[in-house]
Amino acid sequence: MTAVSPAAKHANEKPARRAEQNFKYLKPKNLFSFFFPLQVFLILISGTFCDAQIIKSRDKTIKADEDTLVVDSGEKDSLEIFKPSIEDYQYYTRFSEKKIFDTVFTLEKYYRFSQYYNRDIFGKIPFANVGTGFQPLVFKTDSEQNLSLLPANKSFGILKINDIKYYDVKTPTTSFIYHSAIQSGGALQSTYTQNVGKNFNFSVEYSGLRSGGLYQRSLAANNHTIFSAHFISKNSRYEAFAHFLDQNIRTEENGGITDVALFLGGDDRFDNRQNFEVNLNSSDSRFSYRRYYFSHQFALFNPEKFPFKIRHTIFHQGNKYYFSQSRLEEYYFENPSEVLEGMPLTTKKYSENMSNTADLLFDNEKFRLEAGVRHQNIKFGTNNIELTNNPFSPKIYNENRFGALGKLEIRLWNKFDLNAFAEFSNGKSFGNYLRLQNSASFEPIPNYKAEVFLNLQSAAPSFNFLLNNSPYIIYNYDFSRFKNQNILEVGGKLNLKFFDSQIFVNYYRIDNYAYFNPEAMPVQTASPLNISQIGGEATFSYGKFHLNSRLLFQSAVNNKDLFPMPNFIGRGSLYWQSKVFKNAAEIIGGINVYYFTKFDSRVFSPMLNEFILPGSNGYSIGGQPIADVYFNLKVKRMFFFIQGQHINATFMQNKSFTAPNYPIADFRVNIGIVWYLFH
Repeated sequence: MTAVSPAAKHANEKPARRAEQNFKYLKPKNLFSFFFPLQVFLILISGTFCDAQIIKSRDKTIKADEDTLVVDSGEKDSLEIFKPSIEDYQYYTRFSEKKIFDTVFTLEKYYRFSQYYNRDIFGKIPFANVGTGFQPLVFKTDSEQNLSLLPANKSFGILKINDIKYYDVKTPTTSFIYHSAIQSGGALQSTYTQNVGKNFNFSVEYSGLRSGGLYQRSLAANNHTIFSAHFISKNSRYEAFAHFLDQNIRTEENGGITDVALFLGGDDRFDNRQNFEVNLNSSDSRFSYRRYYFSHQFALFNPEKFPFKIRHTIFHQGNKYYFSQSRLEEYYFENPSEVLEGMPLTTKKYSENMSNTADLLFDNEKFRLEAGVRHQNIKFGTNNIELTNNPFSPKIYNENRFGALGKLEIRLWNKFDLNAFAEFSNGKSFGNYLRLQNSASFEPIPNYKAEVFLNLQSAAPSFNFLLNNSPYIIYNYDFSRFKNQNILEVGGKLNLKFFDSQIFVNYYRIDNYAYFNPEAMPVQTASPLNISQIGGEATFSYGKFHLNSRLLFQSAVNNKDLFPMPNFIGRGSLYWQSKVFKNAAEIIGGINVYYFTKFDSRVFSPMLNEFILPGSNGYSIGGQPIADVYFNLKVKRMFFFIQGQHINATFMQNKSFTAPNYPIADFRVNIGIVWYLFH
């Protein structure tokens, strides 16, 4: 459902994902000083392991492997030299089809790489600083929140198991993704990968962000480190994937500006946003996400004749959330009786998941069936505090869960696809868990494709709803009498060749919907929440000029106040695209406008990093266009994305908000750079 220019019709486009690392703030110079020497070292030693040149044996019985393009066959000397093509550089996720590195220049790349998270943010509104999250304007399910601790505003950019990339490259490969920050700092993601022979590949990736922010107490310092490896035996009967992920998100929390009237008044004394007073002056939140993962499979017989395989997957994942203060914040209490004496100012919640799965597969090109059993040990709790005057004693959940899962894939005539997935598990603490995902697609004529899907999920609410401890009495809760939140999703989409258009429709029914009331207490509804969504996207072209537009209409049939949302979200981009400098470069330039209707917004809670229902301090946001101008340039395998964000704030007053008390960013020049190096 992302926008694509006509130049992308033959592109094999798949988004990439990213995220963050340790709790300490990383300055840009430290980021470069740590990773750049390692990068140079790996590049220098790469010639030891890769076959950039293949020595041709004079013994004719030993044949050199054929390469993509032979430049010198070695008839005159002992060297056979090849020149790899782009098809020799591929990536994939675990047990999936390989895709080539995409270097086609499209509008979708602008939507992705002009953002720090390298993802299209349609349906979201960002906070003023880079890397500090969004308010979601559209309801969506997130399976990563099932049976784990994941605050909503820390979930953006999280790298899930299926987001980790593995590679197969002919020569050592490096990629850099850079983003400018606000006021000070920057963001850099660097990836290095190479094959050791044909059967083993490893990669290392580091990403770091430091952004000062426009307002007081809004610093963001995120980072992540990934090590991944893939091995396949010579006879292709054994295959293994492994990765380590350490991802960290740290943000100073300011609680928003204290006086919105000053912001809306246009007083030039506050053109410097640092002059605004904020609600919190000593608080920050940190989220840590760490995973060790290993999965391998073995074909019992010759896979071409008897495609039966056994697979084993084991991983450990730990999530930790901290809310720290150097002193008590008056924003949260009015008199000392509302504070728990002796409670530490830094509070911690954590979850751990040790998962062990065994599967049996029938793996055929047109028919694939998978069935297995799973054991999980899940822990969830708070930091161990024992206070006699604290009625909300720390609590730790610890359970063993047993379950089963199955998967079915059918591919027929290159026109019909059927996918079905089912998982069920049970435990004493968090009850039954059920997830069903079913989809079918049919493409009777090329470029005319219909898809329908039906998904069902029944699970305990996200662990952030179940337990919280705080030095402020009103923010302590133990929601042990929860019910499973049941989500039914039905929908479909239709892709048409005309104008590269797409039409989509979604319907959600959520029983026992979990939300936070204005007092930041978890609550579940007695009646269902029903949400309908319908929208579309199209690109109109005339010569080198193109207009891409995306529209979404949505509404809640009942319980509208429980998930406030704009009834309409729209985005339009008018741009010019052409090759220049004798086809040595390519340019995309234009203007983009993003708009959503006014609605009674939820309020952001920095302590929970969740959005709660508005109380007396809530008000409507939206109804203000946000316009950007951009100039994008591609030279060989290097992409530049230069964007004037919120350009209309230069000639009209900024009255746009992410959430009450949180204005969005003013005009700024944003720069994104993507560079692929195939050594």
